Amino acid sequence: MEIRELTEADVAVYWPVRLRALREEPESFGSSYEESKDRPLEQVAERFRAGRESGNGFTLGAFADGQLVGIVGFDREAHRKDHHIGGIYQMYTAPEVRGHGYGRALMEAVIARARVLGGVEQVNLMVVTANTAARALYRNLGFEVYGHARHSLKLDDGRYLDEDLMVLWLDEKP
Repeated sequence: MEIRELTEADVAVYWPVRLRALREEPESFGSSYEESKDRPLEQVAERFRAGRESGNGFTLGAFADGQLVGIVGFDREAHRKDHHIGGIYQMYTAPEVRGHGYGRALMEAVIARARVLGGVEQVNLMVVTANTAARALYRNLGFEVYGHARHSLKLDDGRYLDEDLMVLWLDEKP
C-alpha cells in the first residue's frame, strides 16, 4: 500500500476513480456523477495546483499494486477567523479493497498532514448517517458528532439523506 499526495500529473488516474465513486455511491457525496462527468481535466488539475500553491488543500491517493484505489481530500478554511479549521471531503475506497485498511490509512495520513500544517486545531467532516462503516471508522479515529443535518442531501429519486457533522480536535478539546 502506498499513500501519497496527488498532483496534476495524477489527474488521468484520479478522475475515473472520483467519477466511479460518484456513480456507484451517490448517497455518499454532495456532488453528483451527472454534474461532474463532463468537467474538463484541466479544471481538476487546477484544483490540485491551487491547493498545493496555497498550502491549504490537498488530495491523497491510496495505491495497491500501482492502481489508485482510494482518495481523500482536505481543505483548510481560507478566512482569518476560521483558518484554524480544516475539512475532509470525498473520502472513498474502492469496494474491492474495503476491509483491508486502505480507508484507515488514508484517514490517518490526512490527519497527520493536517497536524503539520500549523495552526489547524480541528478537522470537520460530514457523513451520511446510514453509512455505518464510515461513521465507525471516524469515531475510532477520534471524531465525535457535534451536529446532525436533517435532509442535507436529496437524491434524484426524491429520497432525503441525513448527515452527521463530525469533528476531530487536533489539540485539546475546547
